Amino acid sequence: MNVGDGVIHKTLDDISNEIKAMDFKNIQFEITGPAGISADTITLFKNGDFVLMIATVILIFFILILIYRSPLLAITPLIIAGIVYIVVDGILGLSGQYELFVIDGQATSIMLVLLFAVVTDYSLFIFSRYREELQKHTSKYTAMSEAMYHVSEPIFFSGGTILLAMLALFATIFEPYHHFAPVFSIAVFIIAIAGLTLIPSIFAIMGRRAFWPFIPAINKQKKKKKTFWHTVGQFVKKHPATIAVSLLVVLFIGASQVPTINYSYNLLKTFPEDMSSRKGFELLEERYPAGLLAPVTMILESETEIEKDELFLQHIQTLTEQLSSYDNVSDVTNITDEMVTVKEPLPTNMFSETDQAIKLTLTLESNPYDMESLNVIQTLREDSDKLLSKSGLSSSHYALHFSGQTAEQLDIKQMNQRDMMVLFPLVIVLITIVLAFQTRKLSLSILMVGTILLSYVASLGFGWTIFHYLLDYDAIGYRLPVYTFVFMVALGIDYNIMLVSRVRELAKEKPWQEAVASGVAMTGGVISSAGLILAATFAVLMTQPLEELFLFGFTMAFGILLDTFVIRGFLLPAILIWTRRNKTQQHKHA
Repeated sequence: MNVGDGVIHKTLDDISNEIKAMDFKNIQFEITGPAGISADTITLFKNGDFVLMIATVILIFFILILIYRSPLLAITPLIIAGIVYIVVDGILGLSGQYELFVIDGQATSIMLVLLFAVVTDYSLFIFSRYREELQKHTSKYTAMSEAMYHVSEPIFFSGGTILLAMLALFATIFEPYHHFAPVFSIAVFIIAIAGLTLIPSIFAIMGRRAFWPFIPAINKQKKKKKTFWHTVGQFVKKHPATIAVSLLVVLFIGASQVPTINYSYNLLKTFPEDMSSRKGFELLEERYPAGLLAPVTMILESETEIEKDELFLQHIQTLTEQLSSYDNVSDVTNITDEMVTVKEPLPTNMFSETDQAIKLTLTLESNPYDMESLNVIQTLREDSDKLLSKSGLSSSHYALHFSGQTAEQLDIKQMNQRDMMVLFPLVIVLITIVLAFQTRKLSLSILMVGTILLSYVASLGFGWTIFHYLLDYDAIGYRLPVYTFVFMVALGIDYNIMLVSRVRELAKEKPWQEAVASGVAMTGGVISSAGLILAATFAVLMTQPLEELFLFGFTMAFGILLDTFVIRGFLLPAILIWTRRNKTQQHKHA
């Protein structure tokens, strides 16, 4: 039975309740090991989605009220997000019921945050442009039609880039990454449809009343105030080279910290300190070799039936002696001289039923989930042929296999490295192609992707600096780079799309330099609001009891704010002006 099976979880709960009912005095009872760790993981996510959804909804509502001071504008995106969530949750529920794919608990938690944040972002993009058009058109439907004429393309390509990034997860072989793919692909597809249909329909029906008490009047003439983003646009227009170079230096400083990051494969360290499996392991670690938590199983497999004679047992005795000589190996199944001469019985269940394999157990000195232990198994795998040869066993007839939690973590490490090498280039290429279609310029799409990649790497580097030097973390979870890459790149590119789309629209009537400055001024408010909401919703994950979600939520929030205010507000506009200064000068001469 699998350690993650729900039956085992219930059994362990029953055992724990029985022990508590006995009310032993001065006895500490904890359940640890692979099954205990799995049971605690299930407990951590139990009912977590409901709490997460409530916290996300309340946070988004208050941010929208603070920014727009309109109760309808605050509540409407949340109602729409709730409708979308019901649809997505229904599809996922049916898919799980018919076992079409695995519904991962961590995936649904992050999906919930993503859904509410992105639906709210699309609502902001639409009603901000709708408000502009309501001041030009009497008919609320004409105004929405005009607004969607300008906004539908950015939303379409925004949803497309996110969807492609999620679909790219199907190329991974590590199951947690692969399990994210169907959940997020379905969610993003429904969100994109809602962004192009449901959101504009609801706001069109509501009309001007949606903006109460600040109802936009037709042809209302008023002096435009110089906003913060207008000032930023003008500043960037005057000093593009200085801004671009300065920010690039700062971002590269952050990026330079990435090679110094230490990664952990120890799931127990991500658990709260009061979880039974963690406390149980710490007790074991204090009193016994840490490796007793999850010993390593070694299988010696033969092509033919093994003859249990004295010569073969001598070879096995030599093999165990060799294994014992490795650093960090505390104990190996003991084969005594008496066992070799058949004066004593061999360990129970040492031979398989077919007599074509034998099982030996290795206990490591270090934590079975630490990198030191993973390196031991890696060395043993690499030395397998040499171990067999020195033991008098032919590598052409025998094979060594290592299994157990440590060997599994080593496999995960190798799969993680493989998936990063496949996933990162795939997502980058797909998004670059989509943006090339949207902008009609490959160079512009490469620039947009390049800035968001720099933002991602810098966020990871600055995040590690904070985690390591300020919060005293020795390492971060190995999954963090993949999760943050997929979401930060896919979501961060949205704001670049919105800015560049507006700049290209304005460039039809203005010089490029003016178009960029005006684009920053006109999109700055809505994009910064959307970025604040997106960052805040990911920050909600920091309230979850699992350390991995805390680090992910912090890194995402930091990266989104960096992208919203620094990359989109200063760096990208500065580069857009700086790299096309010759075109601007030619326009002036003309």
